[in-house]
Amino acid sequence: QVQLVESGGGLVQAGGSLRLSCAAAGSIFRINAMGWYRQAPGKQRELVAAITSGRLNYTDSVKGRFTISRDNAKNTVYLQMSGLKPEDTAVYYCNVEGVVSDRLYDRYLDVEVWGQGTLVTVSS
Repeated sequence: QVQLVESGGGLVQAGGSLRLSCAAAGSIFRINAMGWYRQAPGKQRELVAAITSGRLNYTDSVKGRFTISRDNAKNTVYLQMSGLKPEDTAVYYCNVEGVVSDRLYDRYLDVEVWGQGTLVTVSS
């Protein structure tokens, strides 16, 4: 129904920058929210940033350093990360909530989809 393709992770030194991308494809009728979560080793997955109905939301630890943006025409969400710190090291997951069309049964379905994750490693 919906597939997410993430890219942009990698290894960077502290203070550096990376940009993550997540493209959604499939029978998308409407996207309600797009966001990024992360999970560090031994920790729970946490919300990093999200766009919901045009509103931006950031976790406190990334405010002023990370910027989330969305290209509606491409169904793509980006996370520009600057001033990276070793504690930002984690697997970053894209998350999309929306509505897909099911043509077989002529209906619309609410979905929540996760990307495969991309590793961001920040060295000190």
